[in-house]
Amino acid sequence: MIDVSPEIITLLMFIPLLVCILLGYPLALALGGIGMAVSLIFQPPEQTFAVFYNRIWGVMIDYTFLAVPLFIFMGLMLEQSGVSERLFGAIYLWMGPIPGGLAVATVLLGTILAAAVGIIGASVVMLGLIALPAMHARGYKKELACGSICAGGTLGILIPPSVMLVIYGPVADIGVGLLFMAAFIPGFLLSALYIGYILTACLTHPDWGPAAPPEERQVPLSHKLNVLIKSLLPTLSIIFAVLGTIFLGIAAPTEAASVGAIATAVLCAAYRRLDLQVLKGTLYQTIKVTSMVMIIAMCAGMFTSTFLGLGCGKVVENAVLSIPFGRWGSFIVIQLIVFTLGMFIDWIGIIFIMIPLVTPIGEALGFNKLWFAMMIIINLQMSFMTPPFAYALFYLRGITKEEWGIETNHIVRGVIPFVLLVMAGLILCILFPDIILGLPKWLAMR
Repeated sequence: MIDVSPEIITLLMFIPLLVCILLGYPLALALGGIGMAVSLIFQPPEQTFAVFYNRIWGVMIDYTFLAVPLFIFMGLMLEQSGVSERLFGAIYLWMGPIPGGLAVATVLLGTILAAAVGIIGASVVMLGLIALPAMHARGYKKELACGSICAGGTLGILIPPSVMLVIYGPVADIGVGLLFMAAFIPGFLLSALYIGYILTACLTHPDWGPAAPPEERQVPLSHKLNVLIKSLLPTLSIIFAVLGTIFLGIAAPTEAASVGAIATAVLCAAYRRLDLQVLKGTLYQTIKVTSMVMIIAMCAGMFTSTFLGLGCGKVVENAVLSIPFGRWGSFIVIQLIVFTLGMFIDWIGIIFIMIPLVTPIGEALGFNKLWFAMMIIINLQMSFMTPPFAYALFYLRGITKEEWGIETNHIVRGVIPFVLLVMAGLILCILFPDIILGLPKWLAMR
């Protein structure tokens, strides 16, 4: 076998990977192809195939990953139920009199749906179809309308039950239930920051988000309460079916995901939205998304097993640990790398490529493992809103109508303040670590 230093191998793996990504090759093929080619060059073939077999088999039998299709099915089925339209109308009855009330209602709905959906595509599309026509009709500033939809819709990747957390847990060797507990407060913090910005912006510039007209405000309190309770209870029942069973110790996340999948199907049937066509479409999308995740997981396993097996992980670790300004200098560089990668590849690839490399570095730097993981997860929240490959922007652009006059530049300008708010959230989590660690500590003491 060819004898080459780990530093050279590191370049031989990452430079071709970067080129393949920029040329638009599928990430899974790039990861698997480069991993296998480099391994065959520098290691015996029997060792290469034995390691790859074990990695792929390990992904296939990982029990935690079973929750991925169940949570995806749950989110897609909830989208079909129509509960979000009722809930948005109920929230707007309460928020309408406030300047920017529709945008606030959008973020609140995104926050509630995040605890029941966890699928970004479904959340952004749902919010866009429901809220964007209403905000356009009432003369909302295009940037504010688009930004609030993208920001509210992407909360589902952070607030449990998030598919990102389900995937991150096994990769970083952290319990998924523990990640769920740690993610709640940061998720609600970002939601509060978004709402605070909207209210401040609309109070300062009333024309950005006009309050509801007087005739829409004159609704009896009893009617508003009745509508809110009727629309909120179904969603809360789904949330309790999943998160309640986890936090009460009744079920692990995988079992809770199956409970949620059944509950959303029952809810969809109760609203008379469940038929054979809906079921077939939901199952097809579930299989499609799950297959994508699993293929990337397997191919990323081939890449990282070669990378770490040839000693390249130590090269990265030494390089990061030698950065000036101590452990915080290294921490900032890791966050900048994750943020930059989020602009070019999706979060699934980032998790499977970066997390096996940076998790040991975080421990070597002396950071709490759970806190370090959540900081990367919050950082990845921005990847959905940072061009050029910002999925939330693409999802929203895909459902806009020509008569609304919304261009891509409106959406990009609209998400910039919310990206800055995520950065502010990261800073707050650095200054006050108990934002992340407080709930897990409290639950551990009970």
